[in-house]
Amino acid sequence: MKKHNFNAGPAILPDYTIEKSIEAIKDLNGSGLSLLTISHRSKDFDAIMDGAVAATKRLLDIPEGYSVIFLGGGASTQFYTIPYNFLGTKAAYLDTGTWALGGIKEAKLYGEVEVVASSKDKNYSYIPKGYKIPTDVDYFEICCNNTIEGTEIREDWDVSVPFIADMSSDIFSRPVDVSKYSLIFAGAQKNFAPAGVTMVIIKDAFLEKVVRPVPTMADYRVHVSKNSMFNTPPVFPIFAALKTMEWIEMSGGVKEMEKRAIDRSEKVYAELERNKFFVPTVEDPADRSRMNITFLLKPEYAELETAFLDLAKARGLVGIKGHRSVGGFRASCYNALPMESVDALVATLQEFEKSN
Repeated sequence: MKKHNFNAGPAILPDYTIEKSIEAIKDLNGSGLSLLTISHRSKDFDAIMDGAVAATKRLLDIPEGYSVIFLGGGASTQFYTIPYNFLGTKAAYLDTGTWALGGIKEAKLYGEVEVVASSKDKNYSYIPKGYKIPTDVDYFEICCNNTIEGTEIREDWDVSVPFIADMSSDIFSRPVDVSKYSLIFAGAQKNFAPAGVTMVIIKDAFLEKVVRPVPTMADYRVHVSKNSMFNTPPVFPIFAALKTMEWIEMSGGVKEMEKRAIDRSEKVYAELERNKFFVPTVEDPADRSRMNITFLLKPEYAELETAFLDLAKARGLVGIKGHRSVGGFRASCYNALPMESVDALVATLQEFEKSN
């Protein structure tokens, strides 16, 4: 039976990435060595690293004056690395859920944090609006896509202070005006590679804003100056990231990824709106994530949760259960998810309705 991978992360990857990775694990470029055992100082890996940086810049149309680095650890390491480098007195954050709160918590270790707005009052089911960003802060940080709560910011705002964004789960899913940001970071395991590497896009001028002595491994300036090679980089995830970016380019680029994301999410949300048993957790369509579609059984049918999960499993849907902190259901529809899987989900929702 075919499996349909809706896992939130580690998540689905293109078949192209998996096949090329298998080949490279067996023998990289006819070298007689596995990708897993090559030296990170070899010419073969230099080409991989250079290719990954170049592909990132092409796909996101990154302007001059920005560097791209690939670092070990997940995106959560950036929650403390950013304030360690740049929070001198006060920073501003937008509280939109679990991962935004992770950044807020770590930043408070280094200075004052002003939470400009929060959607906690409605269980993070909307994106706050109508707030002011203070001008006396070292930076303003947001999480663009909230994988657990199912909301997403798809605009590149004009901000008068250094603007930082966590794009871990929606990177490469839409065109981004990188010039609006001082720093963008993205953990790989959501939308472009296996876990183990985090991509950071940083404005070179922002590196001049470091406010305190920083341990070497947490110093962005070191990693930029060494082209991500200060210490042994996560070789395999970077290779997989490069292959995924190649696949995106071959498939039509980021604009095509956005079109596919819209098509996938609109089909699922339309069924959730129609189906008498289910309801999306995010009411406003403008705030709904295209990447992580969260939904619930209506209160009068809540006792049927196990029955739906059993049916989903029987139909080959993997990873539909919602995050343990919020419950319900979640269908993660990342770039590599084929429409065939979306159709299978919709068919399962319809089958559940008919059988109950």
